[in-house]
This record gives sequence, structure tokens and C-alpha cells, in this order.
Amino acid sequence: MDPRLLDAAQRIAEALERLAPKPPAAPDLSAADAFVWHPAPPQLAPVQAVSRVPIALLQGVARQKTLLLDNTLRFARGLPANNAMLWGARGMGKSSLVKAAHAACNAEAPGSLVLVEIHREDIASLPDLLRRLRGQPRNCLIFCDDLSFEREDADYKALKSVLDGGIEGRPANVLFYATSNRRHLMPRDMIENERSTAINPSEATEEKVSLSDRFGLWIGFHNCDQDTFFAMVEGYAGWFGIDLPADRLRAEAVEWSVTRGARSGRVAWQFIQDLAGRLGVIGPGTS
Repeated sequence: MDPRLLDAAQRIAEALERLAPKPPAAPDLSAADAFVWHPAPPQLAPVQAVSRVPIALLQGVARQKTLLLDNTLRFARGLPANNAMLWGARGMGKSSLVKAAHAACNAEAPGSLVLVEIHREDIASLPDLLRRLRGQPRNCLIFCDDLSFEREDADYKALKSVLDGGIEGRPANVLFYATSNRRHLMPRDMIENERSTAINPSEATEEKVSLSDRFGLWIGFHNCDQDTFFAMVEGYAGWFGIDLPADRLRAEAVEWSVTRGARSGRVAWQFIQDLAGRLGVIGPGTS
């Protein structure tokens, strides 16, 4: 070959190599126990202090705690475990329980489990995230808070593919947890409309409704009664070091819940935050 042509071909090859994107660097999961996934540009941002409360403080969800903690511990130990969906009443500790279970697992076996948060709007990038986590030495718990889908939203197909695993299969070191106020992750009127206008109603909604079925573990959360609400308030008050007579604490908690129109763990937490501020109590923080 003409040396000039060979030299030109080599220069072209080198130029193309410089223009080609570099392969993504493997994430450094040793930097923290929790990360937030950002798809553009793709990166896992470490979170040094996760906003959470100890699992013992979560009241009124004893059965839910047992189910999720057992499943998470099995996964952290390298045993088979299920993807989990936590659904139901607002403010009853769904996301708090996921973060608390992660902390409890790492307290029992330090460094055993990484928590990776993915935002709802980034669900379409899940396959890319899984490719980066596949083969990592640490087990990874992917967490999506307040997951739901609206009409004409096709992102649920990406999630369904991930839960099924495709031909590659879900990475053995990855588990997916989601919270939602909806059991089937979509509005009831959307399901009913699909059913009423379809030639074959059962087949028309099967693809969307079956998304929930791909979570091996369903955990329901329901509205709490007044005694449970008092237990939540008293537990948070003790944790903050607030020393008030029980009757006064409960009376103020009832007044607060009436103004909010609900009783829940979130309302109890907001009440204690307000009370601590009024009393000048700083509290232990949430990390």
C-alpha cells in the first residue's frame, strides 16, 4: 500500500477514535452508602447523609416493617429476594420505611447495601442504570418514590422490562423498591376507560395492570386510628427529648391533626417539628 495512503488512513482512524464517546467509567460505589441517579449526563451522585428516622420510630406499621426488613436483609446477605411495591395511604411511612430498612441492614452488616434513588421522571433511563450497576461488588437497592403513570405515558414499559429482566435477566446484585399511592400505578379512570372502549376489555388493560404483578412483594399501608397517631406523636416527642405531660401533648396533637384534616405519620412528624420549634428544642436530626 502507498505509504501516503496508509498514513492518511491512520490519521482518519485516530480522528474517529477521538470523536467517539469514551466508554462509561464504572461507578465508584465505595464513595457512599447512598446515591442519586442523574441520567444526563449519566452519573451517580453520592449522598453522605440520608434524611431518615430510625426504623424503631415508625409506628402503626409493624407488619409492614417485618415484611420489608426481612426481604431487604435477605437481599443484603446475597439470598434471593423480591422487588417490592409499597402502596396505600399518604404519609404513613412508605418511603421512610425503605430508607430505614436500608440503614438497619447496613447497621447489621456494614457496607452490605447501597441505596440508589431514581426520580420518577427518569424511569426511562433505568436500563442504562442497571448496565452500570451490573457486576458491581456491592448489592444495590434502587428506590423510586411516589411512582405512578398517567395517560399516554409509555415509561411503564421500560420499568416492566427491567422488572422482567429481558434476555439478560435482572442483575443479581440489584433489587427495585417503589412507593405509590396507587395499587396499580395508574389512575382508576384510565383503567376503566381502557376497559370500556376496547374490543377485548381484559386484554386492553392487562399490559398496564400487570405491571404491579411484576413486584413479588406488595405491602399495603392504611390510614391510622387515633391511638396509633398518639403512639407516633409520643415516639417522635421522646426522640426529640420533648418533655410534656401526656394529656397536653395529645390535646395539641389532636388540634394539629384537625387543622390538617388527617392523621398519619407525616402529620405527627410535622406536629413535632412545630412543637419542637416553639419549645426551642433542636432535636437529634434525621440522618
